[in-house]
Amino acid sequence: MASRRMTAQQVVGMLFESQSDHDYETDSASEAEEEVRDSGSDVSVGGESSDDEATLRADEGPVLEEDIDVPIVQQPGAERFPVIRPDVWVAPNMEQPELPAFTGLLGCNANTETFLPSNFFELFMDDIFLEEIVEQTNLYVEQHLRDNAARLRPHSRAAQWIPTNLEEIKKFLGLTFLMGLIRKPSLASYWSTSPLMATDIFPATMSRNRYFLLLRMLHFVDNALALPRDHPDSDCLFKIRPVLDHFVDRFSEVYVPGKELSVDESLVLFKGRLVFRQYIPSKRARYGIKLYMLSESRTGYVYSFRVYTGRDSNIDPPGYPPTFGVTEKIVWDLGRQLFNKGHHLYVDNFYTGVQLFKELFRVDTVACGTIRSNRKGYPRELIIISTWEV
Repeated sequence: MASRRMTAQQVVGMLFESQSDHDYETDSASEAEEEVRDSGSDVSVGGESSDDEATLRADEGPVLEEDIDVPIVQQPGAERFPVIRPDVWVAPNMEQPELPAFTGLLGCNANTETFLPSNFFELFMDDIFLEEIVEQTNLYVEQHLRDNAARLRPHSRAAQWIPTNLEEIKKFLGLTFLMGLIRKPSLASYWSTSPLMATDIFPATMSRNRYFLLLRMLHFVDNALALPRDHPDSDCLFKIRPVLDHFVDRFSEVYVPGKELSVDESLVLFKGRLVFRQYIPSKRARYGIKLYMLSESRTGYVYSFRVYTGRDSNIDPPGYPPTFGVTEKIVWDLGRQLFNKGHHLYVDNFYTGVQLFKELFRVDTVACGTIRSNRKGYPRELIIISTWEV
């Protein structure tokens, strides 16, 4: 059969037409009553007629609105999805819940009145964190030179390695951030001597060969601690796990978000080879690494995030109800540090669920979002089918 999409007005009209047989007797009685009233006879609903032998429900009393049985109209072959008349409204079956008061302390946890730009950078990447990068980078180079001593040429870049330090790592990161502001066709172009391409700050800060060598050797964790890929506890983000954990902790420590929060996905552009690379055509990047993020609605500040690594991602936040699915666990994991503070959480239909919202309300967190009609726990009586087979 061919299918067509109907407007809301057409659906309502079809629903009314389907009740013509059910309402026939009521309509006939109404017409008879109008005819008697016009003729001057004394007839009332619930009483007896002095002229007719028939009685009009004298023993049942007046007909109330709640006594009218409204039939449920179903599309053939869709018995599992009942449809209710959109013009019939019922009294709410529950009281309006009292929203919890917001008790969070909005703002930055550091005094930023006299801050320079470098001080804001240090809030998130302090010397302790950078020293760890220095240590792990030097350790990796030692391991690399030891394992590849027979294959390294005497004049190769790796063979000319000099241990790095905190000051050099800061310069390396500074040049890397600057590349995001000054766009050029290749990394080598930043050290070009051509008058059309030259940017003096790059060669004045670090030589091209040294930058490329640091970029190649940069490490954040000891490779000797990595588990085999076939191990059940293997982590595909092992090499950057310290960086992810550091920023998740710092984002939540530095700033306290306001009352309105949002959970959504973001895509970080990446076109290389990666087992958990995602393709999302609705995003601007389309190809890349998907992140689940909890952000402040007013400023867009990212309070917490999680990298999606595939269906086998181990999401096990503390304190979540045992009946939660993957999407509920994601929301619980991102927002658990903000529970019992009266926040308002906004999500899309990927996360919205009846059970999730009930559990969030128990921890003084109000949630709002669109919902899919096939979501577990969604009342079937609220499903309205707008596509009809003709």
